[in-house]
Amino acid sequence: MLRSPTTLWVLLVFQGACTCFFVYDAVLDARQGAAMDGPIAQMLENMIAGALVVGTVITGLSLRHVLGRQKRLEQQLDLASGAFEQVLQEHFDDWGLTPSERDVARLAIKGLSIAEMADLRGSKEGTIKAQSAAVYRKAGVSGRLQLLSLFIEELMAEPIIAGRSGGT
Repeated sequence: MLRSPTTLWVLLVFQGACTCFFVYDAVLDARQGAAMDGPIAQMLENMIAGALVVGTVITGLSLRHVLGRQKRLEQQLDLASGAFEQVLQEHFDDWGLTPSERDVARLAIKGLSIAEMADLRGSKEGTIKAQSAAVYRKAGVSGRLQLLSLFIEELMAEPIIAGRSGGT
């Protein structure tokens, strides 16, 4: 399936150009009385031209609708991302996490291993383990999965798309 808006617009313009050419040809044929095989063929050509016009208009309107919806969904995701950041900050403040513990908590939520966190932070694995343990203790959870589940539950509490609920 084509996902690039530019590609879709190019295809729509091409479809519109073909429609215009076909309609122009049908109008010339009707004016000159140069129908393919008589009035039935001319009527068929006119019906096809009409269908092309309607199809092009519907395609353009549909494309506009889909691109508008995509833009609204991207805005909602940006809002949700900002809301998630705010939720993280509120919890980290409530738990009294140090800046280092905040970093470790973020990396744990992102799914990095202890070794990856240590490498990224330029720390020893033992330091990261101690900071992780402090985060879990302050958050009142037993490990990374429970920490992550705290935030997932908050995200699932309200639907991202207005007017929808649950798994629909």
